[in-house]
Amino acid sequence: MIVAGRSFRSRLIVGTGKYASFSLMKACHEATGTEMVTVAVRRVNLSDRSKESLLDYIDRERFMILPNTAACYTADDAVRTARLGREAGLSDWVKLEVIGDEKTLFPDTEALVAATKTLVAEGFVVLPYTNDDVVVAKKLEAAGAAAVMPLGAPIGSGLGIQNPGNLELIREAISIPMIVDAGVGTASDATVAMELGADGVLMNTAIAEARDPVKMAEAMKLAVESGRLAFEAGRMPRRRYASASSPLEGVVGARR
Repeated sequence: MIVAGRSFRSRLIVGTGKYASFSLMKACHEATGTEMVTVAVRRVNLSDRSKESLLDYIDRERFMILPNTAACYTADDAVRTARLGREAGLSDWVKLEVIGDEKTLFPDTEALVAATKTLVAEGFVVLPYTNDDVVVAKKLEAAGAAAVMPLGAPIGSGLGIQNPGNLELIREAISIPMIVDAGVGTASDATVAMELGADGVLMNTAIAEARDPVKMAEAMKLAVESGRLAFEAGRMPRRRYASASSPLEGVVGARR
């Protein structure tokens, strides 16, 4: 997966929230094979680094940190949070979130496009979390986004891919990477996202809230790899009627 000229062996990006402990989070990161983990800037203690922090459990030689602007409800707030993450030395990459609705956590796409333009102009590599909307995806690409991250379903819902047709349309409409973000509940959901042509998948809750998070982390790694292989292989055509696996053409005595 290549984003903003940077190559990643893994197409799976994982989060850092909702784990029972930092040590469990670390074990899950290792099991996924990921090379990029997203961290909410507002969850990190940036003023007193003497206290235990989730950053203490992320080996920055192995994992790139992708700060995110979770819990920001205006473009100005998101831009300010991104700047804070960069000033604190986290990264000049940002997963940009501008939430428009408290109940669904759906993004405010108008504010999202505006914040993208501002941050791109300031030298950020911007990966915006957005609705599964083709028009918005094209606007984000035009605004300079390095990738678009359409939701599969509402954040933390675990409902899986709700609008596969929309994701396929987005993939066709943009030339930058499409990384499906939010809504994955289990491994098959991740596979579906990849089979639809996603360049990567970002997830958190599906791993953190599994009965066995480490096993689920490994399952997600395999699911993403499998889905990508299937996409590259190209599925067989769908047919309305049966087609024999062993055709009778050329068989002596076959019924006509």
